Amino acid sequence: MTSRLAALSVKPDFSIETLQGRWRALAADFLMSAQGRTLVAHIDALETNVYPPTPFKALELTPFESVRAVIIGQDPYHTPGKAEGLAFSVGNNEALPPSLKNIFKELAWEEGCRAPVRTAGSLVDWAHQGVLLLNTILTVEEGKPLSHAGLGWEAFTNELIETLSREKSHLVFVLWGRPAQQMRALIDERKHAVIASSHPSPFSASRGPDAFMLSRTFSRVNEWLAAHGEAQIDWRGPVSASEVAAAQRTERKKTDASNRKKAESKVPRLDPEQPSLF
Repeated sequence: MTSRLAALSVKPDFSIETLQGRWRALAADFLMSAQGRTLVAHIDALETNVYPPTPFKALELTPFESVRAVIIGQDPYHTPGKAEGLAFSVGNNEALPPSLKNIFKELAWEEGCRAPVRTAGSLVDWAHQGVLLLNTILTVEEGKPLSHAGLGWEAFTNELIETLSREKSHLVFVLWGRPAQQMRALIDERKHAVIASSHPSPFSASRGPDAFMLSRTFSRVNEWLAAHGEAQIDWRGPVSASEVAAAQRTERKKTDASNRKKAESKVPRLDPEQPSLF
């Protein structure tokens, strides 16, 4: 019997009505399996909050047919309000977690810092462009990172990766950190690209020969997509009005400075050796 505390705690919605096609079939098979039923029953009985509210959000926003790139995370953020069902993503009103800050730093470096640095934490726009932001573990208890490791989610997400690798072509799989890189064995690299580096966490982002920082991950994804006739990902995403205004001011300053130099170059200079007419 479910306790009163369990009934009052925040729990995920495991409905799959918003999923389509292949994703819906795979999710239904998992939820109806003995492993899936045990997992859901375990979560329902917990007397603590469990995040995110929609564990299948990544599958909802990036249908199977739309997937072009896959970024694999570990488990959701375990603090209230952070996790929204997409790996590394947070709501736009939430403070950026350290790993996401480094992701945006790398992106800014790859852009040559010419574009406004991305500050919005939600990566929904990436998902809509065909980037599957998939955690290997889809739920977590509040304040307990990796609390749902080994409960069955890994079998489900492994099946998702294997299905993508088997049934699609020319995908890019981005594997940050050792846990994600363990999924490399599930990917057919004869027809897909794998980009592996350290995790963007501050503890590892700049360490080792495969450091995440300066890895050109986002540029390499787009190079692969372009080489196979696919549209590139707009990683910068939506920019706020204040950022647009700041960028416009910077461009105006550059234009004004350039115009001043051109004007100065056209002003005739007096030859000190030439006698004055006055």
